[in-house]
Amino acid sequence: MSQDYLTRAAELREQLHYHIYRYNVLGSPVITDIEYDKLFNELKALEAEHPEIITPDSPTQRAGSDLSEDFPKVRHPAPILSLANAFSVEDLEAWEERNLRLLPAGTQLEYTLEPKLDGLTIVITYENGVLVQAATRGNGELGDDVTANVRTIRNVPLRIPVHPDGPKAPERLVVRGEVLFHKKDFTALNKKQEETGLPLYVNARNTASGTLKQKDSRITASRPLTAYLYSVVESVGLKWDTQWDILNGLRDFGFPIAKEVGYFPTLSDIIQQLPTWESRKNQLDFEIDGVVIKINRLRVADELGYVGKDPRGAIAYKFPAEEMTTKLKGVTVNIGRTGKVTPTGQLEPVFLGGVTVVNASLHNYDQIAKLDIRLGDTVIVKRSGEVIPYVIGPVTGARDGSETAILPPELCPYSGDQIVKPEGMVDYFCPNPHCPERIFRSIEFFVSRGAMDIEGMGPQTVKTLIDKGFIKDEADIFYLTREPLMELEGFADKKVDNLLASIETAKKRPLEQLLASLGIDGVGGVVSGLISNRFRSIEAIMNTTAETIDEIEGIGPVLAESVVAWFADEHHRQVLEKMRAAGVNMQAEEKVVASETLTGKVFVITGTLPTLSREQAAELIEAHGGKVTGSVSKKTSYVLMGESPGSKADKARELGIPIIDEAQLRDMVGENPA
Repeated sequence: MSQDYLTRAAELREQLHYHIYRYNVLGSPVITDIEYDKLFNELKALEAEHPEIITPDSPTQRAGSDLSEDFPKVRHPAPILSLANAFSVEDLEAWEERNLRLLPAGTQLEYTLEPKLDGLTIVITYENGVLVQAATRGNGELGDDVTANVRTIRNVPLRIPVHPDGPKAPERLVVRGEVLFHKKDFTALNKKQEETGLPLYVNARNTASGTLKQKDSRITASRPLTAYLYSVVESVGLKWDTQWDILNGLRDFGFPIAKEVGYFPTLSDIIQQLPTWESRKNQLDFEIDGVVIKINRLRVADELGYVGKDPRGAIAYKFPAEEMTTKLKGVTVNIGRTGKVTPTGQLEPVFLGGVTVVNASLHNYDQIAKLDIRLGDTVIVKRSGEVIPYVIGPVTGARDGSETAILPPELCPYSGDQIVKPEGMVDYFCPNPHCPERIFRSIEFFVSRGAMDIEGMGPQTVKTLIDKGFIKDEADIFYLTREPLMELEGFADKKVDNLLASIETAKKRPLEQLLASLGIDGVGGVVSGLISNRFRSIEAIMNTTAETIDEIEGIGPVLAESVVAWFADEHHRQVLEKMRAAGVNMQAEEKVVASETLTGKVFVITGTLPTLSREQAAELIEAHGGKVTGSVSKKTSYVLMGESPGSKADKARELGIPIIDEAQLRDMVGENPA
């Protein structure tokens, strides 16, 4: 027998035992769940290939444990097992094929699909409809009695049914679910920590676990835990035939069930849903790291039995890792167009969310101090969808004493100016408007998509043009000519012609687009539209006062002062004059008024609309006499809401302001297509 896999199996067992202890007993893991799963699955595969090397103490031979000496122990009426994992469509198809081989020929399998909640497993017992006991999963056989703490979770029924007209409660019902923090509640909890000067919590799941295991239930009650139920461990006096029946039955009793659960007649139907789940997971109220697929017919699932400790009738499909641990090797200082100093972490390369990550945002130096992130730390890095990876926090248990503090720079690395921190702000700034990095970032922003949208002027092209002395500010872009550009390396005929054509097109951009491209702090698409609609030209904006701008609905005094200060700057005025001389449009188009249907009505737009961009929606409203503002107030008439709305929707509900969708807006103006 080769010593290689014997040695590796022994190493894996030792590592896994250590991580099980840190995760479940100490509540202080030093690796992520994904990294633990990789180690566990490697050992499992080795043991499957060489069964003779399995030892009684192998982590594969028993469930993990979260047992604590601080709580009485509860024996579960049936083993509370974990699930095998799938990481690809091929894994799911192989799982189904294995199950079909074990079942009678011609068996048709149907399934439920449920979110894989990233929380703490809980087992709750009801007798004659009354909650009598709640326990953690523990080692799968025994759990910690946390009844007093579970009673404080507000959406856990103390008595079932919750509704008087609900079904009759069985003599005994033992249910299984998950305890967790909603994203907004975890954010609020950390805000409270910050306000009281206490350390921030890094991981929502670990915080939920620690909260549920408080000796003082008053502490648990003070934290906004949420529970979701999803299965029945035992029932006396009640019988269900399918998992779908269980979910609906639990909902009828008044148990909280994730609204995202679904029934599907085939595995192919579920596979088609997986990309949608991956794309929408960041919009869910809670964190998930995958989905759970269960054979719907309970009799069939029972017939399949178990492989090791895993039930064959269910499987967890894991999304690509979004959180991993790695070393923070260094910090680079970035200067933005406004002079803001942004620290970026340099990492040991780590494969995360389908890409190799070597850099991650550290937010700002105040956040670094609050989280106590140190150079040399093992850190948890997160990447959600296309969002820039960022450091969640340090793994303090992995420190060896060599880590050093991260401090803000004293001097700008590009201009050499003294770095400043304005009173009342969390960010540091380079105050020099002529800092070469600020100039580069300003021009880069000016030409970008969503700003002046000049195709062919990516960051590298902008850098080249600055380095060669072709441009020193945004206005110089409009004076570029063909011959000098052709002399540059990599600038062929077609590239140059396309670039110059795009620059010509940019000269005709609407006033509000130009205004939003100038980099004025706080002036984005909506605000630039409000200002251009009021003043109609750059010249009028340049010569107005902060008091006059403040009169515009949706613009406050701070933003008004910011606009006036920007236009008062002599350098900015010179740049605008050069643009005017080059033929850049600085006048608003005459408004086309289709009707006065919405005259006197004030709208706020939030979320993603089905067919209209926000700009198009604003144009439609204004064409019919309405106004669009950027913030919700008592003066707001309607909030136009699409998918994934922000806090504006909550504010509207708080103030009792009507919320409408795109179809309703079209109905109001008589433009709803049949």
